Amino acid sequence: MLAAGEGTRLRPLTLDRPKAMVEIAGRPGVAYALDWLGRNGVTEVAVNLYHRPDVLRAYVGDGSRFGVRVRWSLEAPLVLGTAGALVPLRAFFAGEEVFLVLYGDVLTDLDLGPVLARHRAAGADVTIVVNRVEDPTQSGMVVFDGDGSIRRFVEKPECRQVPSEWGNAGIYLCGPRVLDYIVPEGAQDFAYDVFPRMLADGRRMVAYPTTAPVFEFGTLERLEKATTAVGRGLLAAPVRW
Repeated sequence: MLAAGEGTRLRPLTLDRPKAMVEIAGRPGVAYALDWLGRNGVTEVAVNLYHRPDVLRAYVGDGSRFGVRVRWSLEAPLVLGTAGALVPLRAFFAGEEVFLVLYGDVLTDLDLGPVLARHRAAGADVTIVVNRVEDPTQSGMVVFDGDGSIRRFVEKPECRQVPSEWGNAGIYLCGPRVLDYIVPEGAQDFAYDVFPRMLADGRRMVAYPTTAPVFEFGTLERLEKATTAVGRGLLAAPVRW
């Protein structure tokens, strides 16, 4: 789970806490994420830290109350980016057939079972969950064929250049080959760096379109929408928090 973000667009809410600790309907975002992971059978979770790491660590502890075991990875002195965050955790992923990458500001009730089944059936190196987005100009858009094969990525396109209605939901199922495309040093991003390199090499990349609720709370406006969704029962509140 990627939780190193400072949440600059959520200030002043993030002045004293990391983005993952911002509350949605009275519960920290990380509680939704860990509760969802536990409900989907995940037992081991690595969480990267950067901004106000003490706050997140104190709240989550060892993860046992969420039904998972948490390992912490502190990034210092600089944040490593969405993909670079995996470098210090290579040993954690070693030997795994598949692992999940979840952005720490994403809330969802998606059932991971069908996503995993699709990933395996397709023989994919990475499966990216995509959903329809209201404003493509503020999202990473994914272009794919009828069988789900990804052809290209377009980050925050201009209105006249929107190539797809499907946006990157910040939920990836990754095979071990993904780690081969993350260089040992420096900040790196999945959408800007790793995924384009994989496409260029002809790696099997598959999109999984979903209509399940997916909310990203990285701005004050999106935080309000996520809070409203929980209040209306469109998104389940965590059982344990």
